[in-house]
Amino acid sequence: MSLLRFTKDHEWVRVDGDVATIGITDYAQQQLGDVVYVELPEIGKRIEKGHEAAVVESVKAASEVYAPIGGEIVAVNDALAVTPALVNEAAQGDGWFVRLRLADSAGLDELMDETGYAAYLAELA
Repeated sequence: MSLLRFTKDHEWVRVDGDVATIGITDYAQQQLGDVVYVELPEIGKRIEKGHEAAVVESVKAASEVYAPIGGEIVAVNDALAVTPALVNEAAQGDGWFVRLRLADSAGLDELMDETGYAAYLAELA
């Protein structure tokens, strides 16, 4: 069973076993507008929780994507190099950025679940 969690910076993480998939939320991609470029890290790179995992550029701005949890990059979404608009089309699906092998899953408890994130978005409205 996968575990989906969210940050206040609008990143999401889906954990399956010891591998976490990271992306930005639908709310974040709406705020960015049309995504035109995504910069991804190299496979094998270690990323600490809260550090930059990727960069996304849109017609409005460039923004860092921060790792909600730390680990080693085991995969990147190469499809984003060809079709960065996948982030807009399926932010919480095919528009994921990186997958990493978890260094420690303890930090997941600090993140919001879907209900908590929905309540957080309601506060922003």
